[in-house]
Amino acid sequence: MLDLFGTYRNLILQTLLSLSLTLILYFLRIPIIFLYGLCTYIQPENLGQNSAGSGVRAAIRRPSNTDDPKPNNELRRRNRSKDKSEFDETNAQIFRIKLDEDHLRSRMYFTEYNSLFVVSFLSLSSFLLQKYFSVDDKGLLFPLVLGFIALCKVFVALAKISIERSASKRSEKKLSLIFGALGFVFGIIISAGVFPKGFDFQLGSVDAFCCILISFSMACIAGFLYMPAGRSARSFWVGTDQIRSNLSIISCGWFGRMILYVNYIVSVFTSLLWIHPLAEILVKRSGNAGGLVGNVGFSTSDFGRFRVLCLLLSGLLQAMAVRPNLQMFLNEAVLSWYQRLHGSKTPDLEFSRAKMFLHNHYLCLVALQFVAPSVLVIIFLGLSQIDLRSFAVSQLVCGSLPCSEFVGQVGLLMSWWVLFVWSAFASASLVFYRRGVLYVS
Repeated sequence: MLDLFGTYRNLILQTLLSLSLTLILYFLRIPIIFLYGLCTYIQPENLGQNSAGSGVRAAIRRPSNTDDPKPNNELRRRNRSKDKSEFDETNAQIFRIKLDEDHLRSRMYFTEYNSLFVVSFLSLSSFLLQKYFSVDDKGLLFPLVLGFIALCKVFVALAKISIERSASKRSEKKLSLIFGALGFVFGIIISAGVFPKGFDFQLGSVDAFCCILISFSMACIAGFLYMPAGRSARSFWVGTDQIRSNLSIISCGWFGRMILYVNYIVSVFTSLLWIHPLAEILVKRSGNAGGLVGNVGFSTSDFGRFRVLCLLLSGLLQAMAVRPNLQMFLNEAVLSWYQRLHGSKTPDLEFSRAKMFLHNHYLCLVALQFVAPSVLVIIFLGLSQIDLRSFAVSQLVCGSLPCSEFVGQVGLLMSWWVLFVWSAFASASLVFYRRGVLYVS
């Protein structure tokens, strides 16, 4: 019995880990706890008749003079001759509600979000067990299968969201197709080695099938991540109070703001580590090198480990930024309500009421979009770190490299590509917000 356990130790540990984590995530409702306590907002109709004893509290309301003993009805009656149109301020109030389990389960795409969270957590745990506690390769199939399932779930969910009719504008869908086509061209350039001195990826000579497969994957990533990256940039713009609204209810607290800043800076920095000008500066070459390049920096092996750690840190920071980004997505509706409320004496609040409803309705859809980049970065990175030399695929050759090395390089390429695309879209959106081409309303 002990000999059997020693032979299949890794396989047994992987099985026990997967079963135990599945039960823990299911009974403790970790995916729900991850979003629990976010504040959403509603703007009900006929508030003056229904607000008494409702149990919810107003988040923002127009200031009223509590020292004046005259009721509001008398003030309106006195000023009716001056104002041609009357605006009922009681219907302009909004209410803040903390999301609980029932609220979250009623949202669209909650099932997809819940299953993706569980599978991604299982896959990450399986990668860590295989990386640091593996004694044999009999359990190697577990992280590979779980990683493949997680990737499939992410791509299927993003594809469904991309074709969702009311979740995005038609212009955004067209731009997603355009960026997908550009991603395909970019994938051919990298995988075919058109500019070998531009990017630090050692793919070797890639055959036509692998080149098309890699390019198609990069095209899907570029097309699917355009809209989530734009939403992330908008959340960053609102959360860090770049519009200078000075409304505490709209912007993040100091911790959430720090997470947003650090996540953006680390993501941009990491995405530049595979571009040759920076890669050459940070690597110390052997032999005589003239000037700054080649004389200072990491050794080649240390620089490779440093880049992997930066990718892992970026993926974890992306996951940590999900809650602040989601809260800012919900707060956008408050900003829209505030702008329209103070835009005229008789504001039309139907647009802000509809926007609050849609932001509540698509909460889990947007949560999927914000979770997807971190899952893709970490899963691709985990696949790149699995040693396949003792696996059956090690006997095959992909292009000019053994398939084990080729899969590792492709995993690194995909993980970097997710981060690069996300950083590029977010940075471009922030520039457009700064220049006034885009605005939050």
